[in-house]
Amino acid sequence: MGSISIPNPGEVTDTPSFDEFQRQTSLMTTCTLLWKELSDHFTSLEQTLLMKSDAIKDKIQTLDTQTKASLASLEEREATMDNSVAIALKKVEAAVQAAAAAAGTRNCGENEDEDENKPSVDDSEGLLLKLKSFCVKMDSLGFGAFVISRKKEMELMREQVPLALAECADPARFVLEAISEVFPVDKRKVCMNDLSWACVLILESLIPVMMDPILGKSRVLVTPSVKKSAKAIAEKWKENLEQNGGIENVKPPDVHTFFQHLLTFGIVNDEDFDFYRKLVVGSAWRKQMPKLALSIGLADQMPDMIEELISRGQQVDAVHFIHEVGLVDRFPPVGLLKSFLKDAKAAATSILEDLNNSSRAVHLAARKEQSALKAVIKCIEEYNLEDEFPPENLKKRVEQLEKVKIEKKRPAAVGPANKRIRASNVGPMPPAKAGRITNAYVSSFPAPPTFVRSPSHTQYPTGYPMYGHGSRSPPTNPYATPYSPEATAPPLSPPLSYPGTPPMNYPSPYGGYVNGMPPAYQQAYYR
Repeated sequence: MGSISIPNPGEVTDTPSFDEFQRQTSLMTTCTLLWKELSDHFTSLEQTLLMKSDAIKDKIQTLDTQTKASLASLEEREATMDNSVAIALKKVEAAVQAAAAAAGTRNCGENEDEDENKPSVDDSEGLLLKLKSFCVKMDSLGFGAFVISRKKEMELMREQVPLALAECADPARFVLEAISEVFPVDKRKVCMNDLSWACVLILESLIPVMMDPILGKSRVLVTPSVKKSAKAIAEKWKENLEQNGGIENVKPPDVHTFFQHLLTFGIVNDEDFDFYRKLVVGSAWRKQMPKLALSIGLADQMPDMIEELISRGQQVDAVHFIHEVGLVDRFPPVGLLKSFLKDAKAAATSILEDLNNSSRAVHLAARKEQSALKAVIKCIEEYNLEDEFPPENLKKRVEQLEKVKIEKKRPAAVGPANKRIRASNVGPMPPAKAGRITNAYVSSFPAPPTFVRSPSHTQYPTGYPMYGHGSRSPPTNPYATPYSPEATAPPLSPPLSYPGTPPMNYPSPYGGYVNGMPPAYQQAYYR
């Protein structure tokens, strides 16, 4: 039998130690945590991929739906094209026949003396007949001049012009010719007034006339030749803009006309969106600009334009854009309006620091603050923000500034000392209330001879006031001021006074009072 060896208690064996056991335990814990972290990461990736996959499926489904709708619309447009063209041709033929009849009538009445440029258009019916006469005869320049002459009836013209343009054989070309004197380049020798309102009115009135009779606004019947001419006009406007200093110097009414031209003829160019955006921001204060920006396809760029307007200190304009596009939650209007008022107040304060021209600085500061307050009040009322931003205090401040403005406009009051001058050369008159004083003194001495100062005469002595009643302003005619040279001598003895009667202040020949004596008594005494 083999012998069994018993280990010696003092010998070191290969059994794992407690430290090694702890190290392995810590390693297993770390691996478990890493595994859990990796598992969570992959689970998150899987969920993200599923969400993106679902989103892509939704987009594909949406695109399929839109494609089907577009194809159906194209098929409908193609199917209705013949009918729409037939209807348009009938209108054109009717317009041509009406024009021929009008031309024949005009030729028959050539010998009649009538002023066609100034007909009786006292009512809406007469106005419509006159507009139709221009359209039937295709007198585009006369039509444009007539519209310009009726600015006071703009709202009535807005209703009647589309009805009149329907009588044209070629309404689109007629409109291009009607506005050619002003757009794209103003051909007038003297540009005294802005006529962009007339161009916009005529361009807007053309849209319902050119609508498809079956599909409506979704299709505008503009011939390729007219569209080509409209594009050339738009390019000409852009070239003229660059020649006149670029976007920084463009007039907002001209920008409105340009955008309306693009919309009316359907020639918006996607490649010019950056150019359109700069035009919108540069003319953002114009009321119609937010709607125009959406109409030409800048809806996606509206948030960036709003931020740009805020950074430029145009918070009120930004509020108009915010409400038009519906971004009130993203850009709270009340905070922007308060910021605008704060900036306006700071600007007014900086103007007041102009010490070289204090009166003008005060006027400019008040006007700037008042304009800002009125703009904010109007914005609050337009968008019903009274609950969030009560305008009562703002209105009170406007009233205060109005009172200050009125007081500054009032002429300076002229004191009685400057008014009460005798018509004759006997010196200044006593105050108006002197006659009502109970102890008023009336001199019995004869009036002394008067002397009139000549331009070469010496100045008054420094001991007496130069002008009447202590005034520091010279009279209108300093050489006509009477005075007595003898009275310039100092008194030789104390003046006399009546017993029990205090000395009275009467006017001296120099405009003041000397020792309570009247002028005549002074002359007699000092002799």
